[in-house]
Amino acid sequence: MKSNPKQAVRPGRREFVAGLGAVALAAALPRPALAAPAEINVGVILPLSGANAQFGINSRQGLELAADEINAAGGIKSLGGAKLKLIIADATSQPTTAATVAQRLITQNRCVALIGAYASSLTLAVSEVTERRGIPLLTMSFSDVLTERGFKHIFQVVSKGSVLGRAQYDYAASVVAGASDIKKIALLYEDTAYGTSQAVGVRNAAKAAGAQIALDEAYPLGITDVTPLISKLRASDAQIVFPISYLNDSLLIIRVMRQQRLTVPIVGGAAGYVIPDFAKALGQYSQAVLSIAPANYDQAPEYTERYRKRFGTFMPHEALEHAVCVGVLAQALEVAASDKPEAVSQALRAKKYDQGWAGVMSGGGVHFDASGLNTLAQPIMVQWQNNELVSVWPQALAKGRVITAS
Repeated sequence: MKSNPKQAVRPGRREFVAGLGAVALAAALPRPALAAPAEINVGVILPLSGANAQFGINSRQGLELAADEINAAGGIKSLGGAKLKLIIADATSQPTTAATVAQRLITQNRCVALIGAYASSLTLAVSEVTERRGIPLLTMSFSDVLTERGFKHIFQVVSKGSVLGRAQYDYAASVVAGASDIKKIALLYEDTAYGTSQAVGVRNAAKAAGAQIALDEAYPLGITDVTPLISKLRASDAQIVFPISYLNDSLLIIRVMRQQRLTVPIVGGAAGYVIPDFAKALGQYSQAVLSIAPANYDQAPEYTERYRKRFGTFMPHEALEHAVCVGVLAQALEVAASDKPEAVSQALRAKKYDQGWAGVMSGGGVHFDASGLNTLAQPIMVQWQNNELVSVWPQALAKGRVITAS
């Protein structure tokens, strides 16, 4: 009689019962927790080449300083001491490149969150990608649009551009001699997302104060000849000028004004007016120039002097605010006890963050509202004095008095 192959492999009753027992035993035993990641990938997108490269380099240095300190202090303790790994990519100052880089960081590098991208035009492009993918994006870009689209995964640690612009005017009225009686102003701004957002704030504040905007002039980013602009400024009879621009444009504007002995008070719009290279390039021409800023290093020297020691200059606001982004993200990871992007986004909105680098932000910390805007951020007016930026207003944050140009 031939044997049946199927019967040869069929388990007997004894073996079957034993198998059930093994399954039951395995189910009863406690399951080991999922292993915590050794590293948490954080994507960083910055303009490391092109017109805004120096801002990107400063930002990268601030990010690296904060991440190194967090890792040295034990990493993310709720995730077993996982270390932050910054994966830094160059946006080349181009929005299309920034969006492509964001896609790569998410799909290939499995980044838990993204930070960047300094220039508002770059960040707007990146945010479209991160929102579709459900990845939190922390930024210090100014554009109002960033947090006005109903996005759920955007987190803006600074005041938005229109708020900075309003403060740019209102603070100037408080600190510039005779500014409270100003009848005519001039507004010069680059036609980018940053420039146009901030110009709205200046414009609205001037109108509310009853001042005439004698010159309201947008110009293209990367302008090479500002002489026609300065000629219009002189002809406007404006008593104060509010320029809003990145570094190269700011240098041209101030240099031509000084060379033409145009002494109208200048109140810059952050960016190019508050970077160390501004004073390096202009020398005495930079002395006494005022500017609005979203934060300043002299508010928390116990932190920012570590940047000076490591990199040789004071900590520019973009470096400071990117360090704040890292600090807030690290604390949110602690709260979430998870490296899942959705859990991190929820944790970012869950509470106020004011410890470590998060507390260095103007206003004493970071608390995001439903739109992703930091409700605690407070603009600061700064002035160039002996190649340093001194906070001069509001009075509660002032570290020095306003000086006049010699």
